[in-house]
Amino acid sequence: MARPNALRREWREAAQVAVPRPLADLVGGHELVAQYLARKGVTSVADALRFLSPGKYAPAPPDELPDIDRAVDRLQRAIRGRERILVWGDFDVDGQTSTALLFSALKRRGAEARYHVPNRFSEGHGIHLPTLKQQLDDGADLLLTCDTGVSAHDAVNYAASRGVDTIITDHHALPEALPDAVAVVNPRRLPAGHPLLELPGVGVAYKLIQALNRDDDNDSLLDLVALGIVADVMVQVDDTRYLLQRGLARLRENRRLGLKAILERAQIAADQLNEGHIGFAIAPRLNALGRLADANPAVELLTTEDWGRARILANTLEGLNEKRKFLSNQVYASAIAQIEAEPWLLEYAALVLSHDDWHSGVIGIVASRLVEEFGLPVVLIATPDETGRGSARSIAGVDITAALGRAGEMLFRFGGHSMAAGVSLPADKVFGFRRALSRAVREMTGDALATPALTIDGYLTLPDISLELTEDIERLAPFGNGNPPLTLATRNLKVASRRGLGRRGEHLQIEVEDEAGARQRVIWWRGASAELPGGRFDLAYTLRTSVYKGQREALVEWLDFRPLSAQPLEIETEAPACELMDRRLCAGQQAALAAARGAYPDALVWAEADPVDGAVDRLALSASETLIVWTAPPSAEIWSAALATVNPDRLVLFGLRPRKARMGDFLARLAALVKYAVNRRDGKVQLEALAAALGERECCIQVGLQVLRAMGKLNYALGASGAYRLQLADAAPGGELAAQQKRLSLLLRETRAYRNYWLTMKIQE
Repeated sequence: MARPNALRREWREAAQVAVPRPLADLVGGHELVAQYLARKGVTSVADALRFLSPGKYAPAPPDELPDIDRAVDRLQRAIRGRERILVWGDFDVDGQTSTALLFSALKRRGAEARYHVPNRFSEGHGIHLPTLKQQLDDGADLLLTCDTGVSAHDAVNYAASRGVDTIITDHHALPEALPDAVAVVNPRRLPAGHPLLELPGVGVAYKLIQALNRDDDNDSLLDLVALGIVADVMVQVDDTRYLLQRGLARLRENRRLGLKAILERAQIAADQLNEGHIGFAIAPRLNALGRLADANPAVELLTTEDWGRARILANTLEGLNEKRKFLSNQVYASAIAQIEAEPWLLEYAALVLSHDDWHSGVIGIVASRLVEEFGLPVVLIATPDETGRGSARSIAGVDITAALGRAGEMLFRFGGHSMAAGVSLPADKVFGFRRALSRAVREMTGDALATPALTIDGYLTLPDISLELTEDIERLAPFGNGNPPLTLATRNLKVASRRGLGRRGEHLQIEVEDEAGARQRVIWWRGASAELPGGRFDLAYTLRTSVYKGQREALVEWLDFRPLSAQPLEIETEAPACELMDRRLCAGQQAALAAARGAYPDALVWAEADPVDGAVDRLALSASETLIVWTAPPSAEIWSAALATVNPDRLVLFGLRPRKARMGDFLARLAALVKYAVNRRDGKVQLEALAAALGERECCIQVGLQVLRAMGKLNYALGASGAYRLQLADAAPGGELAAQQKRLSLLLRETRAYRNYWLTMKIQE
């Protein structure tokens, strides 16, 4: 189903700027590349060379970081005196890589060093005083922080009381007063516009080691720096971009055993690795440790020289990453269910949601996904007890840490940077916090959040799209925060075909067609639940190189669409290449079903709403050589997901329509299932289970429950992973009943219309 108020952007065409002839000659290729550079203010040949080639860029010396000379002097004294150095990191990827970088570099210098990465659940971010006491009891003469510590006044004072000096390296927002440490090395202390300002924690750590080692070769550490830059979504400008470019080159050499083991498990070719692989494959695996367990093994993985140990640790990451994905999907489903039940939540300037069953280790991931979907700053809060622990993610133009500061009276603590932060607050203050944060965001932005903009860098025809063009554009990479990929668009298209991708059909592969009949394959990641345009439209997308069926290609990734008309179009729903036996609308279907089951005794029969012995619903579908479709599917998304799940060699189509599909019958059947759930299952039920039982879409079930509640017959609460906790009621109807009934009637009519269309549409063999 389409998400309520899902993000629709205002399309704006990028300004056409004059490109100096020397720049155009230097860049060559498609004019899009030169236009993109010129709009970024890169107009001279020298600036373009510095942007495109790290070999032409002159990085800022590490000495420009505040206090770095004091930090180097203290480290040198510690190394000479064989003092025990404790490296204190953080559990996200930036913290893991910072810790690994400092620990390995200090050990290489002969230092007496060890490390500690705090546990997210027992210690939290920062320096946990009881753990610090234990670590100092074990012996330490110098505390060296990375990616943390800039607000750790109590920890620094305690260490000093034990005779232990502290060096802080961090990049997070500055407090009103700095801790009384030997050195506080933080690029946020630099003036605006300084080339080191956007360094992540691992970038600061690298600059410290550069200053310490001076003439030594530190290139072996750059792969770690690249991981932290991408994982922490840093702005890719100046030295940060330079370090990422060089770090990616180092990563492609595939020398670090731990990363080599990760790439092996993730099936990523090292020589093709790019920033996308870091963001969507490597970083999530490393983050899984810190989100679900203890992140200290990540440092071991990134520093080990034992190939066997590296593979064991990489296998551990793989298992935790699968668990992370499962938990993330649970939290996402629960968050969407809240929004669907209470659409007014989207009227705030910041989307703030909470739940007592959410796993606090994955809420940041889901918050990022909701930012993409709704175009609002998002805070998700896990409230298992009286203290809520939340993760905040922001949008361009909203400094989320500053906004949290304006709502600080509601919080126990908060901290982070402009795009991401962590918070803790009383669990019973979530509603007040939502109002305070929304007010703060509106004060910062005015009406700027009303219509998010999508800047179109250029228009192409479908025949313009090619591998050569894509490779030309990718000279502008690495892409990311501060250097987004080009957003391109093609006008006047229609959807020609579609099919689900992924194990549950959560992605879409779409063929779009222009007026001349040219077609192009497009991937819409996580697009199965979204609504496709019903008529002609303009499509916005990005291009990147990919490998498809063993061949490099230009991969078109769906971003947004702008409808041009609302006329219905026939859309082919692609089935796998298979044998097709079409029994739709034929007479004697019961006899034909019996014959088909006799001919193919191992066939999977998919039937919903009206029971068929031995059949399964959509939730029980699995791989099978033969799929018999008895009930017409209720939507294109469910049909595509079913085909993707079963992947049959043979399709036998019947497609009966449920006999009782009108609103009164639907509500009676839904009410019966509700009573069964209350009496037999303690009121707990999943939305998708109700949808499968009734042969309907989940959106119809959602609104059906709202109708029953408005009729005074039902109360419910949302549980984890979108589960519902139902209670029967006997109350007077609510004032919203008529509007809810009208909405349900329209949704049921849509289902009937799709079933009628499915019964006559062409299905590819």
